[in-house]
Formats: sequence, C-alpha cells, structure tokens
Amino acid sequence: MRIVVTGAAGFIGSHLVEELVRLNHEVIAIDNLKSGKLSNLKTIMNDIEFHEIDIRSKKLSDYFVGAKQIFHLAALADIVPSISDPYEYMEVNVMGTTRVLEAARSVGATRVIYAASSSCYGIPDQYPTSELSQISPQYPYALSKYLGELTFFHWLNVYGIKGLSLRLFNVYGPKARTSGSYGAVLGVFLAQKNANFPLTIVGDGTQTRDFTYVSDVIRALLDAGESDVSGVPINIGTSQTISINYLAEMIGGEVIYIPKRPGEPAVTQADTTRAKKLLGWQSEINIERGLEMVISAQETWIDAPVWTLESIDKATYDWFRYLGN
Repeated sequence: MRIVVTGAAGFIGSHLVEELVRLNHEVIAIDNLKSGKLSNLKTIMNDIEFHEIDIRSKKLSDYFVGAKQIFHLAALADIVPSISDPYEYMEVNVMGTTRVLEAARSVGATRVIYAASSSCYGIPDQYPTSELSQISPQYPYALSKYLGELTFFHWLNVYGIKGLSLRLFNVYGPKARTSGSYGAVLGVFLAQKNANFPLTIVGDGTQTRDFTYVSDVIRALLDAGESDVSGVPINIGTSQTISINYLAEMIGGEVIYIPKRPGEPAVTQADTTRAKKLLGWQSEINIERGLEMVISAQETWIDAPVWTLESIDKATYDWFRYLGN
C-alpha cells in the first residue's frame, strides 16, 4: 500500500516508517526537519520517498497522490515554546492538520490516523482516565493538539473520510527527543546520569506517569490503520503508573528536587478499555524492560544536553511566569 507519514523523521514517525518498510509498504515520508532528524531514517532512506516540506504548504497534496492511508504525526510538541509563541502552535497543529486533511481528501485516501495527545485531559478528576473524561487543556500545546483533533473529526463527519484519533500517553523509547525546553524526563535523567550530575526531580517525585513504550504505540497505529472503526478517540497507554521517584531509583544516582510545575497532573493513567475492545490492542512492554532497551540504545541519547538547575530555571521561566498564578 502507498502510505504517507507526516512527521516521519521525528521520534514516533521514524519508528513507524521503519515498521511500514519492514511490512513492504511504499512509504512517502514528509517532514520539515525543524525537530525531526534525517539520521532517524538513516537505515531506510533508500527504501522510502522522502520530502522535506512543511505540512502548511499549499503544495502538500502533490506528495499525497496515490496514497491510501495517511498517518498524521507532524506537530510542534514542546510545552514552554507553546506558551511563548502560541500562534505558531495553532498554525502548525491546527492549520497544518487542516492542510493534511485536505490533501488526504483531494487524493481520495481511504483512511487517516491522527496522533493526538493525552495532555488534552489536563488535570483529570478520574484515574484511570477514559476518553469520556472532561477535556481541560492547561497550556497552548495541549489546546492546539485538541483543536487539531476536533478539526480531524469534523473533516471525517463532513467529508466522509474514515479514521481514528489515538491519544498517546507519555511515549518513550530510543530516538525520543532529548532537547527542547527541559526535555522528556527519561532523556534528562540518562544524560545527567552519564555526566555524573544529580537527577533533577520535579516536585516531590511522588507524581506518577503512564509511560508507553514506542513499539507498543507503533502497533496501535498499525492496528488503527487496519481497523474498520472510525470517528472516535482512543487512549493508548499501559494503564499502569510509576512514580518519578521510582524511575530515578531504577536509573540510580544522586537526586535533587526542583519546584513543581503548574498545570501538570499528579497522575497520568490511561483507561485502555476502548483500545482493547475496538482494536484488540494492549501494551506489552513494562517500564523495566523499556528502560533496559532505551539504555542499550545509547547512541540515541548520549549527546543529550545535561540540564542543570540554572539551565532548567532559564528554560522554564515562561512556564512559571504565565501558569504559576
């Protein structure tokens, strides 16, 4: 099948492209390389059709011709820059999604899968959190991803496109981004451990997260692509949670505690009943096994920036400035 993947050079996108190539699909990989890296695709560059183009481009549909499935993963993802420059996030994550949907419609694609974010739930009232829970985005990134999801469902309803939105919980694994404004916790910890720096734990560390290994997410995306189910959001997580203190304990070393960040939930925990019922999907990789695999893929995090108290304060200044009321 001829398949388009947007955000193909990013963390999740590159893993998806690798699996689609392994399954002998013809892959059109789209990425503007603003945060994605060609090195993420280095082992399969000769097996794909890669185009460096922004999803907001009016020429986007030229690259979708003949595609039957679209996996839309391209997005701006960091929290702090979304607070500093919300317009850019709305442009990419909402209007860019509109361009992708129009491109899919123009070529008669039969199915579109949207990578949504569990951040749309904000600080939930109920755990595990189901797809019926209240939507309460706490910062512009979360809002832009949810508005992108609403746009996605609107196009499905009006134009008869088929597809699903997967709300992803705390995805981790090899090639996960380690840069940005105080990056994802696992990459931060590993880089600090490697440099013999203390691990910086936000708040008191008792907050828990539903960490979902990337290979489980790829299976969910493929299952969604092959499913006949359409028009609903589906949580993708493990339904299990671990504390940040436990994560730090598994990695080992000295720890220091830094101020709790406003707008972050005490718990993220996916209710995956719908994923099991509609897709027959459930996670397979627990955090202990996942951490082993991330550590063994050292080349994907060894050059991560080593965050200090000073650099963290600087990177998260706008976070506390605007959300700390």
